[in-house]
Amino acid sequence: MTIKAEYIWIDGTEPTPLLRSKTKILTQATDLPIWGFDGSSTNQAPGKASDCVLNPVFSCPDPIRGGANVLVLAEVLLTDFSAHPTNTRSALVDVVDKYAGQESLFGIEQEYTLFKGSRPLGFPEHTGYPGPQGPYYCGVGSDDIYGRPLVEAHLDACLTAGLAISGINAEVMPGQWEFQVGPVGPLEVSDQLWIARWLLHRLGEDLGISVTLDPKPVRGDWNGAGCHTNFSTKAMREGYDAVITAAEALGKNPAEHVAGYGHGIEDRLTGQHETAHYTEFSYGVSDRGASVRIPWQVAADGKGYIEDRRPNANMDPYVVTKLIVNTCCGALA
Repeated sequence: MTIKAEYIWIDGTEPTPLLRSKTKILTQATDLPIWGFDGSSTNQAPGKASDCVLNPVFSCPDPIRGGANVLVLAEVLLTDFSAHPTNTRSALVDVVDKYAGQESLFGIEQEYTLFKGSRPLGFPEHTGYPGPQGPYYCGVGSDDIYGRPLVEAHLDACLTAGLAISGINAEVMPGQWEFQVGPVGPLEVSDQLWIARWLLHRLGEDLGISVTLDPKPVRGDWNGAGCHTNFSTKAMREGYDAVITAAEALGKNPAEHVAGYGHGIEDRLTGQHETAHYTEFSYGVSDRGASVRIPWQVAADGKGYIEDRRPNANMDPYVVTKLIVNTCCGALA
C-alpha cells in the first residue's frame, strides 16, 4: 500500500512567513522520515548551501485525500540538525518544558478574511462598499453572509483530521470569519493552528477563494482581523488571584509582547473597532476594548482564564504562546 504524506512547513518569508508543502510517497505512515527541501527557494538558505531538513513533529489524517494518507507538520532544521533560525517552535519547547508543572492551556480564535480577486467576499466586485458593519457578525442569509461553503468544508476537514477545533462563526466585517482551536497545551494548539491554516488555504484553491490573515485587510471603518488568545494555568483554573496575577503580568512589559504579536499590529490596534491602542495596556472584566479581557463568567466563578486580545491574525502561535507562558507562568511561579 502506498501513502501520500503531505509535508507542511513554515518558510522564511518576511515580515510574515508563508506555509509550504510537498508530497512524499511512503509504504507506511507509522515511521515518518526526515526529508529535505531547497531553502534557497523559501527564503531559508543561500543557493550555495541550499539544503534544509524537515523534521516531522505532528501528523494527522489527511481529510482531503482521505484513506490512509496523512498531513505531516515538520519543523525546519539545519543540516547539522540544529534548529533553523526561522524555527520558532524550538524556543517554545524549551519554555513549555520549564513551566510544565503549571499545566498551561490555550484556546486560539483565528480570524481571517475571504477574497475573490482583489475584493473581500461581500464587497461590490469593482468599487464601493457594502452596508456598514452590524448584521454580519454571527449573521445568516445571503444578504449578509459570504463564503459559508468554504467555512463549512474547512470545519469538516479539521474534524476529520482530528484537530481540536472548537467552533466557527461569521465575524464583524463581510467576508470575515473565525475558527477556534483548543483548549489544549501550547505546543498542541500551535501545531494544530498551523495545520488548520494550511487546510483553509488548500480548500480555498478548490473554490477559487483566497484567504488572507492580513490584520487590516480593508482600510477605514472596518474591523481588523485578530487572533485572540485565551490562556490559563492550573492555578488560574482554581482561583481568581492567579487570574489577576497573570493579567497584571502581561502589563509589565507590553512592548515585548506587541512586537511579537504579528506584523502590522499598529494598523489594527488603534483603540477603535474593539481594540486597545498598541502603545497602551489595560485589562478589565468583559471589556473588549481592553488589551486583556477577563470574561464575566470568570469573574463570577472566581476562576478560569484570560483573553489576550492583542495578537494579529497573522501572528506566529509558537511565538505568542511562548511569550504568554514565559510572562504569566514566570509571575505565577
